[in-house]
Amino acid sequence: MTAYPVDAVAAEESAGGPRLECRDLAGGRGSTVVFRDLDLDVQAGSVLALLGPNGAGKSTLLLTIAGLLPYKAGRVAVEGEALRTGNPVAASRAGVVLVPDNRSLFTTLSVEENLEVARRRGGPAPRSLLDVFPALERRWGLPAGALSGGEQQMLAMARALIQQPKVLLVDEMSMGLAPLVVETLFDTVRQIARDHGAAVVLVEQHVQLALGVADEAAVLNRGHVVLRGAAADLARDSTRLERAYLGELAPTP
Repeated sequence: MTAYPVDAVAAEESAGGPRLECRDLAGGRGSTVVFRDLDLDVQAGSVLALLGPNGAGKSTLLLTIAGLLPYKAGRVAVEGEALRTGNPVAASRAGVVLVPDNRSLFTTLSVEENLEVARRRGGPAPRSLLDVFPALERRWGLPAGALSGGEQQMLAMARALIQQPKVLLVDEMSMGLAPLVVETLFDTVRQIARDHGAAVVLVEQHVQLALGVADEAAVLNRGHVVLRGAAADLARDSTRLERAYLGELAPTP
């Protein structure tokens, strides 16, 4: 399928600008502030694992970046261009694509139809996604509601990829899935970043699997980033990681 031009990705990386940038970001639901003073950068072609205990604000942050929730302060930018707060259409046009934890498939439409509905004008043909998700070929004409949980998650990821995301937000991809399926999906996340140039933010409770596929990681707790660094370094420092989950670390500057 169509990938982002390698020279364009390389040019951006050499310029030092992040694909996704959050600065002093505060957001929440209604009058409740869930996270604040949040800074994140994600480069094109890289994966950021966003970790933390339940209720830390991870899913709310993804919804905010995708424009489905307005932010209360700060800035979200894609390739240096600020996104309007609470505007999912503008976020989508900027290349932000969210895979929500409930997958949000059209269950009465076939696999092919789900992909065709999501395809942007001039985008790759639905069958080109079979290069990345070959298991969907034998389910091609079936309604999405008839697929297994793992197949539905593959379809949700394929539907995101057909939109040629610049920024891919993935929320709890492994929820309720068998371990072998989960490992396959994590490999796919790495492939999407590497081969298609997307900046990926991965919210995940399988900590070691997420750290194994990510380049960088950040731990969110009580609305603040309390730990961040190279994923491989955090994977080796289980004590510090545990302290971050337990809320024993102060927010990072």
